[in-house]
Amino acid sequence: MVRNIISIDEEKCIGCGLCVTGCHQGALEIVDGKAKLISESYCDGLGKCLPKCPTGALSIVERKIEEVEKSERKKKPAVRFGGCPSMQQKVFDRQEAQLPEQAAPQRKSHLRQWPVQIQLVAPNAGFFDGAKLLIAADCTAYAHPNIHEYMKNKITLIGCPKLDEVDYSEKLGAILKMNDIQSITVLRMEVPCCGGIVAAVKNALVESGKMIPWNVVTIGTNGEVVDE
Repeated sequence: MVRNIISIDEEKCIGCGLCVTGCHQGALEIVDGKAKLISESYCDGLGKCLPKCPTGALSIVERKIEEVEKSERKKKPAVRFGGCPSMQQKVFDRQEAQLPEQAAPQRKSHLRQWPVQIQLVAPNAGFFDGAKLLIAADCTAYAHPNIHEYMKNKITLIGCPKLDEVDYSEKLGAILKMNDIQSITVLRMEVPCCGGIVAAVKNALVESGKMIPWNVVTIGTNGEVVDE
């Protein structure tokens, strides 16, 4: 068995960093002025970083899976924690809020349907008819304190392109084709791998052939909205 993986020609690389921002998996870094593949296991081999390179220093090559696994074993002792931004360890110093004598009542949930996982939902589900969609990365629900404000009056779909290891484009494209979707809000984290969910929505829109208004909201790992 073989798998596709990125290859970097260091002589052509000028260290511009465009491939790093274009990699949704966080597999690339600039080290000593050159792009480096920091972990073979992070690279999905799809080559979405290739168009970003102005000098043609990147290419996709086939390598035996055994070779990739062997190189990973050699690397393990030297692996830096947080090599991939989505795995970086952070601790947030939050002061506990002082509760009043009578605690506020529990807030109302704005979840309007079930299931919510992109992989589990049926494209022809009745709740999609005339719906506004919220397509959210899993982690946003834990990072942002008011996630239900984004869910209000929307049908919510969640997923993680890194952990699911699937392309959501086909399922989302089917949903858009089969239903009269009014708008799409994409809620993602600021980590690079979350770019996969944005890319899936873009591809689904192109595949559907429909002009549907959409926007992307980016949540920081500290819970703040960093781009809207």
